[in-house]
Amino acid sequence: MEKLLTEEAFREAVAREEVTIAVFKTTWCPDCHFIDPFMPDLEKHYAGKASFIELDRDDLPELCSELNILGIPSFIAFRQGVELIRFVSKLRKSREEIEQFVDRAIAVAGALPNP
Repeated sequence: MEKLLTEEAFREAVAREEVTIAVFKTTWCPDCHFIDPFMPDLEKHYAGKASFIELDRDDLPELCSELNILGIPSFIAFRQGVELIRFVSKLRKSREEIEQFVDRAIAVAGALPNP
């Protein structure tokens, strides 16, 4: 997963034509580390359909405040700079739940007209 360190890099990434899944994490979050082992497989599974970027909430507090990122890990799907859907809960996220979220994000993007 591509780790982005600046707000500018984030804005460029989410402006892409393909669905971009932004994963907001921190180094101290146990639930963030829980997803680490299976995320590379998810990235491979969705190659060509969605890309994944990682952001550390503690490194980009202004951006996270703007996006209302409170719980972590948080997942937000974007296409062409527009938020499609988000997956946020206080519970640990399973691989299946993340896959369902990505599938929904791809479906939402497919239902929207291309500019």
